[in-house]
Amino acid sequence: QVQIVESGGGLVQPGGSLRLSCAASGSFINPYLMGWYRQAPGKQRELVAQIFSGGITNYADSVKGRFTISRDNAKNTVYLQMNSLKPEDTAVYSCRFSFARGDYWGQGTQVTVSS
Repeated sequence: QVQIVESGGGLVQPGGSLRLSCAASGSFINPYLMGWYRQAPGKQRELVAQIFSGGITNYADSVKGRFTISRDNAKNTVYLQMNSLKPEDTAVYSCRFSFARGDYWGQGTQVTVSS
């Protein structure tokens, strides 16, 4: 069984920063892919950023240059550093771990960007 726990969401003013963390625990072989997704009210869930086991990253165009995804393989943790936050970044952010046997999702954490 795999457990995924997220942390780090909250309320921040426009232009501010937040760092999200997502840790996996249980019995597994290291995931080959970790990603962050978000879903705003009334919108479909979208990919924000992903990082492969070799370190290759992909970002949504809307967050390039502002968000940075990273991973700590020893801790089975993925991070999302979010800078220069905008009101349109407001959403529930969820992480996904991809293993050979399937995908596991975090519970989601709310990020609200508002003055």
